[in-house]
Amino acid sequence: MVGPTHLSRLDTFFSVPYLTLVMALVCRVGASYGISHETARWVCGSKESSFSMKLTSCDGRRTMPGLLLDGMMTKGGSKHGSRLVVAASPPMEDAVVAAEPLTKEDLVGYLASGCKPKEKWRIGTEHEKFGFEINTLRPMKYEQIAELLNGIAERFDWDKIMEGEYIIGLKQGKQSISLEPGGQFELSGAPLETLHQTCAEVNSHLYQVKAVAEEMGIGFLGIGFQPKWGIQDIPVMPKGRYEIMRNYMPKVGTLGLDMMFRTCTVQVNLDFSSEADMIRKFRAGLAMQPIATALFANSPFTEGKPNGYLSMRSHIWTDTDKARTGMLPFVFDDSFGFEQYVDYALDVPMYFVYRKKKYFDCSGSSFRDFMEGKLPALPGEFPTLTDWENHLTTIFPEVRLKRYLEMRGADGGPWRRLCALPAFWVGLLYDEVSLQNVLDLTADWTEEERLMSRNKVPKSGLNTPFRDGFLKHVAEDVLKLAKDGLERRGYKEVGFLNAVDEVVRTGVTPAEKLLELYHGKWGQSVDPVFEELLY
Repeated sequence: MVGPTHLSRLDTFFSVPYLTLVMALVCRVGASYGISHETARWVCGSKESSFSMKLTSCDGRRTMPGLLLDGMMTKGGSKHGSRLVVAASPPMEDAVVAAEPLTKEDLVGYLASGCKPKEKWRIGTEHEKFGFEINTLRPMKYEQIAELLNGIAERFDWDKIMEGEYIIGLKQGKQSISLEPGGQFELSGAPLETLHQTCAEVNSHLYQVKAVAEEMGIGFLGIGFQPKWGIQDIPVMPKGRYEIMRNYMPKVGTLGLDMMFRTCTVQVNLDFSSEADMIRKFRAGLAMQPIATALFANSPFTEGKPNGYLSMRSHIWTDTDKARTGMLPFVFDDSFGFEQYVDYALDVPMYFVYRKKKYFDCSGSSFRDFMEGKLPALPGEFPTLTDWENHLTTIFPEVRLKRYLEMRGADGGPWRRLCALPAFWVGLLYDEVSLQNVLDLTADWTEEERLMSRNKVPKSGLNTPFRDGFLKHVAEDVLKLAKDGLERRGYKEVGFLNAVDEVVRTGVTPAEKLLELYHGKWGQSVDPVFEELLY
């Protein structure tokens, strides 16, 4: 995932001025920290270099406590020479040590530190895909995934991310490749300025993956839910946090394991300029999320047969874990802001804490107790901002707040739709006129209407009844707003919405097209979908 999975790399460590180094270390997607010069210090001449710094939010309103960040320089075995690694994929406990116990204000300040002026807004796109053996259609085993990751690293100059002896991802600049619990292959893209750059990044990634995978007899499928295989057929990735989640999920919902092992999504991460801007985008994102779910619905099969849904992936989230999912009605309260989201997140049960390269199972425990040093699994231990950052990644609402906003409602799909999803949201949320029009359009929508749309769309798509019509009619208006927003940006990006233009015009979702093929040309077999949606 973007954010905590992002590393910063410096090729010539000691020749870089210390301020540049500090900025590089904290430059993750959505971060906007000001650095207090007088607090920077170096401890050199050993294997480790560390410094402390004061973090201030972009508007100067909040200052976070001093931190000690430890960077380990790794030498040898790398084509690039020396590197400073701040964090691999979460968890990042070894990178950050709290100088003093955190307060609630620190947690609020952490979120507020994401605000940045409009000229620094970026687009971060993530997508997941299913790898499979072309001859058998069976999911890739971890051993094959490891071979693929190593091959991409060596051929295309990526850095390897390890967990113990296992390779679990790759890093190159501000892009990363990571593994979801069932081996779903995820690209977390760099924060980019335009949709042209975003789509070029996707195409470059797919080229690199295919170049290595095809030699191995491996293909990749762009769909929202595993169409053929049961959970028992899916390999489990060797990542400690997933073991804790796998044990906890069945206690809080019936579909959590399906979410972990058999779903794929595409999402976009977008910036905000202030708390007020965050609130407006958060509300617009939640209200519009069912529209996005319908437009990108692409998961109608389970274990070889139609499952009764157009977006099985979206339906699965309704019974995964109600404490950490959903439409977050409190976002529409007049009192909502960074602090209210912190209150919500503090009450979402924890999964784990990472200490000394070991996961401690804290599933069901309270982060509030953690802040008081009363965590049952680690009595007397206090959280760092890294623990808070990791905790925020274990919350799964339809729109998620970190130091940026994540739009999380869409199924995975073929490459054209991987470019269309960020285009849809950038057109709506990065243009002030379109954003205000969305807020005006949805101003009188009730909590019940928003929830009804969210719950019915996975089954009925654009044909979901809404007031005196259908969501298809709302989608027509919304798509026009997205196009107008992109037009006003001036980058000639409107063409990226062509993939959803036809969906809105006809009212036929991608999933319905797949079902038509299944009942017709495919002779009631899902096997041809592996060719139809092959990257």
